[in-house]
Amino acid sequence: MNTMSSQGSPIPPEVWDHQEMRDALARREISSVYRLLRRHGVSQRQIAALTGQSQSEVSEILKGRRVMAYDVLTRIAVGLGVPRGYMGLAYDETTAVRVAATADSPHPEEDESVKRRKFLAHAAAVTVGAAVFGADSGSWVSHPTQTPAPGRIGMTDVRQVEAATRALRALDYQYGGGSCRDAVVAQLSWGQQMLGASSTDIVRQRLYVALADLHNLAGWTSFDTGLMDSARNHFGQALDLAKQGENEALMANILYRMGRVYLHQNAPDDALKVFQLGQLAAQNSGSELAVGILCANEAWAYAKMGSDEQALKLLGCARDEFSRANVAEAPAWAKFFNEIDLSSMIGTVHTELAQTVDAKYTRTAIPALSKAINNFGDEYARSRSFNLTSMAINHLLEGDIDHGAKIGRQAVDLSESLKSVRTKQRMEPLRQEAEKRRNNPEARELADRVARFTGAESAA
Repeated sequence: MNTMSSQGSPIPPEVWDHQEMRDALARREISSVYRLLRRHGVSQRQIAALTGQSQSEVSEILKGRRVMAYDVLTRIAVGLGVPRGYMGLAYDETTAVRVAATADSPHPEEDESVKRRKFLAHAAAVTVGAAVFGADSGSWVSHPTQTPAPGRIGMTDVRQVEAATRALRALDYQYGGGSCRDAVVAQLSWGQQMLGASSTDIVRQRLYVALADLHNLAGWTSFDTGLMDSARNHFGQALDLAKQGENEALMANILYRMGRVYLHQNAPDDALKVFQLGQLAAQNSGSELAVGILCANEAWAYAKMGSDEQALKLLGCARDEFSRANVAEAPAWAKFFNEIDLSSMIGTVHTELAQTVDAKYTRTAIPALSKAINNFGDEYARSRSFNLTSMAINHLLEGDIDHGAKIGRQAVDLSESLKSVRTKQRMEPLRQEAEKRRNNPEARELADRVARFTGAESAA
């Protein structure tokens, strides 16, 4: 039996390479990881000491409590000495292999700001054909290698990829990225084999676009499950393929989604740069809908930066572009942006302004969010959960604590049914607002409920 020694960890490095352990780590099932460690003689006390958790927390996890928060997962990986790639917290080698990408030179650990800069450089080179941040800016993107492929493909084969992407995207919207990401990656593994097949020029161009959108979805589901490096890699490959397919509307959509990653990381400056690159592609594409999506998200970036004048101006642009757009004929990747989603964005931007600039913006945020919440069906459960969270924040800011707490509980109830790390992380501002009002029992109960759900530390 292993015991803690003064020389270091009680966990032999080879433990992490057992197949059962690798599977548990890949799924981020920390309860299974802890149970396997107990089999190897590692005590609850030792696990707690290594991970910085209390023994009661370790006990709860052993009983099945999920750990979803990215920072907690990182702390566990570092404390236990788990190779971070095994949990998808660094370069995701498993995904790289499964999509037939180069896996023999994994990315080194880098500061997130460096990674954002490299992606921006790559995006600029693809979008405008200029190495604006120096040569070889896109060398970090792992490209697919040639694999055995059908001798020849036709339009029917490409339509199969498109149909699979539509079906998987619907699962993502309704249940979260964790419900379908593995299936998306598996579909990519099959779809990319077509790149080695012969075809007509028309089929090949449509194949580039189809695979670009599948990578686009892989990036989005990776983002939703907290796998940021994988998201960045997929979005980079998606950009390359969309460029080859000469589809600037799709390029704009990919850049909008990558910008959302940076908004989520509270890096609005970098997000704005990516959105502005996307705006170039959107303008070139002639798609009012693509332009409107970018305008709405640029507004969100400015709101995070506390610039209400620019945010409101861009929301106005988004409304104007949407009024001219033909949503019925929009491509699959942009169909989500309808009148309901526009109301959601208006409410989201005004919620951000209410937190960063002036609480008066709740007066616009609440009716816009109400419209979105009342009209999002079950097929957009994740979007509805985001809007419920924002609505609860607005009511807390207005001093309507009991109602805000009620809506906040609804947000948690809905989010518990989703396989989305992002829904948990988006609740952090709600937890913080509830914590500020802990003298109110409803706010205190909400703060504790959100903290339990997200794995955050409560002030209790």
